[in-house]
Amino acid sequence: MARADRTPRIPVSRIRPRVETEALDAPRGLRTRAPRQSRDRFGRFTEWIARKMGTPWFLFGLTLFVILWMAFNTLAPVGWRFDSAAIGFTALTLILSLQASYAAPLILLAQNRQDDRDRVQFEQDRQRAERNLNDTEYLAREVVALRLAVKDMATKDFIRAELRSLLEELDREREEDSKDKVG
Repeated sequence: MARADRTPRIPVSRIRPRVETEALDAPRGLRTRAPRQSRDRFGRFTEWIARKMGTPWFLFGLTLFVILWMAFNTLAPVGWRFDSAAIGFTALTLILSLQASYAAPLILLAQNRQDDRDRVQFEQDRQRAERNLNDTEYLAREVVALRLAVKDMATKDFIRAELRSLLEELDREREEDSKDKVG
């Protein structure tokens, strides 16, 4: 027993890997989780490639690469050359063909992803426009209801005229009362 006391205790957190669990007492939207890695890395990579291939810098770099390749294989000592100008720079042609054969599908993949995003955006815009139309129609109905209610409301001039007629009527009644008391 004395020996067990002398051994250092290892915290449980070092023995078992820490597993993050969802809190089941919170609504699903409020549960905290570790952020998940995106599963669409390849799609983002293809879009990045497609974006870079469409820039002037890519074209400039590719042109510079081709010029350097051809200059080296034309001007360098014969023993150092690895692609012959006499047979039309076969290795360069192969490299450029390979680049083009990979570029086309990558660009198509990026376009497909953009089409999907555009489709989602179009649907969201359509829903937003539908909500705006419904809101506008509701507000138009409310404005019409208010106009109808305002037509039935007494105006300031109408109230003044009514008060004047009441005052005139009261004045006549007082005159009649005063004549009845005098006479």
